[in-house]
Amino acid sequence: MASSLKSSKELLVFLGKSMIAFLESLIFTIIPKPRKNVAGEIVLITGAGSGLGRLLALRFARLGSVLVLWDINKEGNEETCRMVREAGATRVYAYTCDCSQRENIYRVAEQTYKSFLPAMIANEHGHLVCISSSAGLVGVNKLADYCASKFAAFGFAESVFMETIVQKLKGIKTTIVCPFFIKTGMFEGCSTARPFLLPLLEPEYVADKIVDGILTDKVYLNVPKFISFMLFLKSILPVKMAVLTADYMGAFNVMDSFVGKNKKN
Repeated sequence: MASSLKSSKELLVFLGKSMIAFLESLIFTIIPKPRKNVAGEIVLITGAGSGLGRLLALRFARLGSVLVLWDINKEGNEETCRMVREAGATRVYAYTCDCSQRENIYRVAEQTYKSFLPAMIANEHGHLVCISSSAGLVGVNKLADYCASKFAAFGFAESVFMETIVQKLKGIKTTIVCPFFIKTGMFEGCSTARPFLLPLLEPEYVADKIVDGILTDKVYLNVPKFISFMLFLKSILPVKMAVLTADYMGAFNVMDSFVGKNKKN
């Protein structure tokens, strides 16, 4: 009897909280969610020497953030440093760092991803941003190694997010970004069969979406939103229908004309 009452109580609490969460989501769909102020906040950007990293640095510079720029390319990173100063940043720190080498990370900052979190926990303040990919949500033909790394990044970031939820660390936010292919040169030559649904993305557009997602504390950011619909179909359709859908979307041939940044010449 006591067990039954407990189960009923837990169900009612769950339904009540779910209704509140649904109404909150509905309200913020109609009314834009307030954007937080990041002026004076320390923003560490890896891969800041070019592409999406540089674009994000420029946007946070205009928002008044303190910028810490990491990149393996010293020249590119210093160029980004110059550009963000011209954009209005007053405190910028550029470091040459190969983030694939643990000793490099220790040398530059004496910290790793794992050691950022304890400081955030102590202050109950921070925002973790993971740049994954649509290839971290759905397997892609001829892209197994890249998909594996992006699935891992997504899983790691989501697991850390769940840990902050369980520990009730409301001041630590997470944003997991999963864009379709971006025109940064990494996927030079790749094509899309349905550009009206899944277009190749302009870097500036993606950077704007990421900054907006961070400022509004969005947890999952799929760019474009159609990716979310594709994930929904993947979860409910029979496998054969899901495969037919992927074929229609051109997912099997997206890499056929791939050139790659280092193979153009």
